[in-house]
Amino acid sequence: METITLNNGVKMPMLGFGVYQIDPADCTRCVLDAIDVGYRSIDTAQNYQNEKEVGDAIRSCGVARDELFITTKIWVSNGGYEKAKESLRASMEKLQTPYLDLVLVHQPFNDYYGTYRALTEAYKAGLVRAIGVSNFYPDRLVDFCKFAEVIPAVNQVETHVYQQQKKAHEIMEKLGVQHESWGPFAEGRKGFFTNPVLLEIAQKYGKSLAQVALRFLLQSGVVVIPKSVRKERMAENFDVFDFTLTQADMDTIRTLDQGESCFFSHYDPDIVDMITSIP
Repeated sequence: METITLNNGVKMPMLGFGVYQIDPADCTRCVLDAIDVGYRSIDTAQNYQNEKEVGDAIRSCGVARDELFITTKIWVSNGGYEKAKESLRASMEKLQTPYLDLVLVHQPFNDYYGTYRALTEAYKAGLVRAIGVSNFYPDRLVDFCKFAEVIPAVNQVETHVYQQQKKAHEIMEKLGVQHESWGPFAEGRKGFFTNPVLLEIAQKYGKSLAQVALRFLLQSGVVVIPKSVRKERMAENFDVFDFTLTQADMDTIRTLDQGESCFFSHYDPDIVDMITSIP
């Protein structure tokens, strides 16, 4: 497994397994399948409501804890120093682990400065190996990094061929923050899985469209965490390190960028109201 070295020296797998929208009833099985395929990085969040099930898989998978890289995120309703501190303890209990590899502030809402202070304290105490943020737009990230005691190691944002986050990526590189993708397949929106450009390139390499989409992000220096509930698809998504896209293919895929979200905008007051109303 290829890794990236974060700004504090911690090594993070470039490819992980995401559990967003996986039903808790299926989650333990899915994580065990992913680990059996070879995944060692598992990404969950308080808001996903499946931390305990991820923890059950961690406990029973038979892989040493130090070989796994476990990420969770502090949700908006747990924002602020005290609530974040308590919720982090609860997350660690559910995940059944004495430490976490990465914890992110899930959204830039509520008292996320207080949340980050709690994470900084946990980081200094050795309870968390790296801390970062998620869904921070470039302007917010620049401001945040200017005043944070510990520069975020990661910023996890929507990133796929239709929303490549080119400017955001440049800023993250300048700040020393690792770019991580959520939604690498855009959840199939805008005809993602039938895109003729990706299909043609996939055929050339004898790979699937999904594998090409992941390979593009990996070669762009972006960490990816694809999700599937089917073991054969988990294996397919994992099998992306035995080929390399040419520069011409990379440039062709870059032309697919539409420069806008397939999901939501934090600049939309209705979206902010919706996100901040989720318990």
